Amino acid sequence: MMLEVRNLTKSYGSGSVVVRDFSLDVAEHEFVSMVGHSGCGKTTVLSMVAGLTPVTSGEIRLDGEPIDGPGPDRGVVFQSPSLLPNLTALGNVMLAAGQVYPHATKKERLELSAYYLSQVGLADHMRRHPAELSAGMRQRVGVARAFVLSPRILLLDEPFGSLDSLTRFELQRVLLSVRWHSQTTALMVTHDIDEALYLSDRVVLMTDGPEAGVGDIVAVPFARPRDRHVLLEDPEYYALREQLLDFLENRAARGSASRAQR
Repeated sequence: MMLEVRNLTKSYGSGSVVVRDFSLDVAEHEFVSMVGHSGCGKTTVLSMVAGLTPVTSGEIRLDGEPIDGPGPDRGVVFQSPSLLPNLTALGNVMLAAGQVYPHATKKERLELSAYYLSQVGLADHMRRHPAELSAGMRQRVGVARAFVLSPRILLLDEPFGSLDSLTRFELQRVLLSVRWHSQTTALMVTHDIDEALYLSDRVVLMTDGPEAGVGDIVAVPFARPRDRHVLLEDPEYYALREQLLDFLENRAARGSASRAQR
């Protein structure tokens, strides 16, 4: 397995346990989404995998090596891309490229950065500064910046959650397209079950916090590449959607309660 998470627990000094005994394997080239109610700890898990939040107990391994801090082997896309305002879109991506290709020439880094900006649809906007870009365009820069790292795994924390529906749908399509060509492994946090079904190979359903954990894992069988319109005409899509909704509405809290009693 590319990513191995074993008995992951995160608690804070107050004694509050956010996540307890969370375990998950993610295979190479797989796209896995974590879904759950607000406060269930899914972003905390992603942050620990990114190396941004220390682990209380348990272990995280990437390609067999333990994770002990952030690194360019994990490309992270947050809900807000946090671009440097004094740099253009191209400059922001080139800065990331310099982290993993320190010996590359400026021309090589420019060409690589321009390639990924073109892949996300910003070929005509790469010389603009963040203030000149829409929210959707800024998020495209964030996606390009993550891919330019050639990460072993892409970590996405509700990357399209703050965007309007049309922009979100378009960026989901862009993400699938870029990832299809790179075959990058991905782990995503989302509150949107339709997004999870459209993008993922498996959906991890988390129990409610505190002491949240894995409540169920649902395989998504639809062939790739995916077309949203074809997917929405498939009866199995709606059956899976109902399965996810049933867990979130009826079983997530019970799963958390049974864990707390053990």
